[in-house]
Amino acid sequence: MKKYGAEFFGTFWLVLGGCGSAVLAAAFPQLGIGFLGVSLAFGLTVLTMAFAIGHISGCHLNPAVSIGLWAGGRFPAKDLVPYMVSQVLGGIAAGGVLYLIASGKAGFDVAGGFASNGFGEHSPGGYSMVSALVTEVVMTMMFLLVILGSTDKRAPQGLAPIAIGLCLTLIHLISIPVTNTSVNPARSTGVAVFVGDWAVSQLWLFWLAPIVGAVLGALVYRLIGPEEN
Repeated sequence: MKKYGAEFFGTFWLVLGGCGSAVLAAAFPQLGIGFLGVSLAFGLTVLTMAFAIGHISGCHLNPAVSIGLWAGGRFPAKDLVPYMVSQVLGGIAAGGVLYLIASGKAGFDVAGGFASNGFGEHSPGGYSMVSALVTEVVMTMMFLLVILGSTDKRAPQGLAPIAIGLCLTLIHLISIPVTNTSVNPARSTGVAVFVGDWAVSQLWLFWLAPIVGAVLGALVYRLIGPEEN
């Protein structure tokens, strides 16, 4: 239960920190942090939680990461469902806290997006469903490759959280204009349930693509990563 609790609170922090920066600070009058600030916020949530709870649960914070680690032979199947449930509940709890905060400002309306992921008319840059699908698959694939590589016992010890956090920052710098960046079904679900409507109807892509990408990343690392005899 400690592991599941760690995943709940870790994912809570990721969604509150990342989506909170997008909703509350990205376009703040004159001093908005913009895409760069939001990208850093997501990376920092993972980096800080990796140091805080990595030794407790492994700090997945993401159903796609848990599935990818299982596919990579690093995670037992018996823990998959409890981890994923904990992550999604943590994301929704963070979405609820963010909604309470954001709704305290006059004129707030979740129809503005509430940091939800989308494609087509709901993509920040108007990108198509195919563009969104390719982006989320490839970005999650590379994320898993970095996670598996940086946590390999042959990698420099103690630096994995930095590599993983910076990788997530880079992913956001690339893909916020396309999908608002998911690579994490729990992050997408945590805010989509409060928007409803289009955000929920497009949520399938932000479950399917990250999971496919994570499995591909695990398969690639299994191909290139094993020690030579």
